[in-house]
Amino acid sequence: MNNIFFIHIVIIMLEVQMEDKKMLIYSYAKELFSAKGFKDTNISEITKKAGMAVGTFYNYYSSKEKLFMDIFMEENAVLKKECFQSLDLHQSPLIAVRQMLKLNVEGMRANPILREWYNKSVFEKLQQAYREENGINAVDFLYDGFLELVALWQEQGKMRKDIDSKMIMMIFAAIINVDTHKEEIGLEYFPELLQYMTELIMAGLMDCSE
Repeated sequence: MNNIFFIHIVIIMLEVQMEDKKMLIYSYAKELFSAKGFKDTNISEITKKAGMAVGTFYNYYSSKEKLFMDIFMEENAVLKKECFQSLDLHQSPLIAVRQMLKLNVEGMRANPILREWYNKSVFEKLQQAYREENGINAVDFLYDGFLELVALWQEQGKMRKDIDSKMIMMIFAAIINVDTHKEEIGLEYFPELLQYMTELIMAGLMDCSE
């Protein structure tokens, strides 16, 4: 019994050490990505700062892109939550969503990690990693809060009730996912294209006439 308990303690200690190493890699990578950008940061720099061998990196992350996207998604989720919390929910859905877009664009431009999404030299790699990581679930980090808001707008007669609230959320997801096709559409059209699309779609969703 004592041996089993000892082995259990050792396993826990090893798991803690591994988690600590992963956190170190994550922390120093975030620092370097913020200061130097994705392209000019390499794995050897990250592991050197973390005080470990390059080979150790691959025990936790399959690539630099995967690590960056983990950091990107956390920063993105924080930004979206901050944007959502800043909304005036008493205003019309169009104004609220327009405000959400404005705050989101401003936040992405101000954050050195999120700003890489608009870096022509790296965004293709980031988009591929994003698609592999998220698929159609691009709105998961704000889904619950926004779904409740959509339902409230429907109850208040501010948004169409003949379209299911979950389908409306998928429409929002489609708007967000357009951003992952900037190259095919043309970078020169962003972010204005998203703003126009959002306003046109919102006009249709808010048309509650019988």
